[in-house]
Amino acid sequence: MERAEEPVVYQKLLPWEPSLESEEEVEEEETSEVLVLNPWRHQDSSRNKAGGLPGTWARVVAALLLLAVGCSLAVRQLQNQGRSTGSLGSVAPPPGGHSHSPGVYHHGAIISPAATCSHLGRELLVAGGNVVDAGVGAALCLAVVHPHATGLGAMFWGLFHDSSSGNSTALTSGPAQTLAPGLGLPAALPTLHLLHARFGRLPWPRLLVGPTTLAQLGFLVDTPLARALVARGTEGLCPLLCHADGTPLGAGARATNPQLAAVLRRAALAPTSDLAGDALLSLLAGDLGVEVPSAVPRPTLEPAEQLPVPQGILFTTPSPSAGPELLALLEAALRSGAPIPDPCPPFLQTAVSPESSALAAVDSSGSVLLLTSSLNCSFGSAHLSPSTGVLLSNLVAKSTTSAWACPLILRGSLDDTEADVLGLVASGTPDVARAMTHTLLRHLAARPPTQAQHQHQGQQEPTEHPSTCGQGTLLQVAAHTEHAHVSSVPHACCPFQGF
Repeated sequence: MERAEEPVVYQKLLPWEPSLESEEEVEEEETSEVLVLNPWRHQDSSRNKAGGLPGTWARVVAALLLLAVGCSLAVRQLQNQGRSTGSLGSVAPPPGGHSHSPGVYHHGAIISPAATCSHLGRELLVAGGNVVDAGVGAALCLAVVHPHATGLGAMFWGLFHDSSSGNSTALTSGPAQTLAPGLGLPAALPTLHLLHARFGRLPWPRLLVGPTTLAQLGFLVDTPLARALVARGTEGLCPLLCHADGTPLGAGARATNPQLAAVLRRAALAPTSDLAGDALLSLLAGDLGVEVPSAVPRPTLEPAEQLPVPQGILFTTPSPSAGPELLALLEAALRSGAPIPDPCPPFLQTAVSPESSALAAVDSSGSVLLLTSSLNCSFGSAHLSPSTGVLLSNLVAKSTTSAWACPLILRGSLDDTEADVLGLVASGTPDVARAMTHTLLRHLAARPPTQAQHQHQGQQEPTEHPSTCGQGTLLQVAAHTEHAHVSSVPHACCPFQGF
């Protein structure tokens, strides 16, 4: 019975508590050591380089680890239920230390549409991971708990700024391709695996522990998913998201997806991005009775598009995302010197919004990861693969440019390794490029070039109250004065976690 209480000790360290944040490095190092999941360290030994944890005992250890993490995530979800301010983080000052505004952290932070996934991303940061580990882990979590907006069938765009090199890299799933009539080829697993393989720090299987556990043991339906089910209906979504009588699951109900958990377990063993995608593609082809495409688009990592501005340099994703359109709009607006349009154009508030999901991670050194993904519309094609538990998108070969995707990073100076970094990513806005242009122009107007060029960046605060047009969501992250900052519009739309 004594041994059974050990996961409780581990769980008590997971939620952010003011008492855990201290200026003393010794205390911070002790916290990190306790939270590192030791069983996964065997992945780095020569015995296990071929992948997986071989042997009966290793599988038992892995099973116990999944159970412990599952209990941790379940308890965390129950703690978030009915807590009006818990998702925004505690604002009480640490005993004996200085206090911070909500969303300001010493080391790193992550913000996403689901509290469970923000918490999982924070766990990865505390375990020694970087912003890529946290962002990819949270994205895989969202693929489980927010199937209306994203998933393994979604298309992904990303933007990563590496503070150590000063380089910004764009991530793309590749051009949309049709798997079957009206059904898009899934691209999430190879895309996220490629990003992690290039820039991640923790072992790839470690990132899939939490999402796999949520899919296997169950997750609580949150308000955004419950609302999407009511609006969309359950046709094609049962039994995954329905009660026995066919009615949709409501907020607080528990959903499981064991087929998706099995796919994630297979993907955890994939040594390359191609094999990570093949683990899903072969099963989908069997479900649909089609041949696996002989040539599929491959995800890519390439230098980000950029635009110099007086306040620094802007980075975004290339075509066919909306990134080039965003830079063209910004350049034209800055050249004209016209006043910022306010209020937002009416058509931005009335157009039909694509369903998409966004998240952002940042550390105090200035590394930033922005990820945005989409199934094209709510629940995508609403075609649920029975053997994989994956909802396929209806983003097919003839789909238009990804107008929902244009993550943006502003770095104060390429020559200054300690310059402030600002990241913006939006979702749910029908014309993201115009909405982001409006937001960034307001930010630049609050930070004149003379200040950016002649004042030390530590004296210039990031935008405290970002704004966006339409009914969408805007996430803002920043590295400023050796602290990580996170915020969102609407203010309480997206839970954040940090340490």
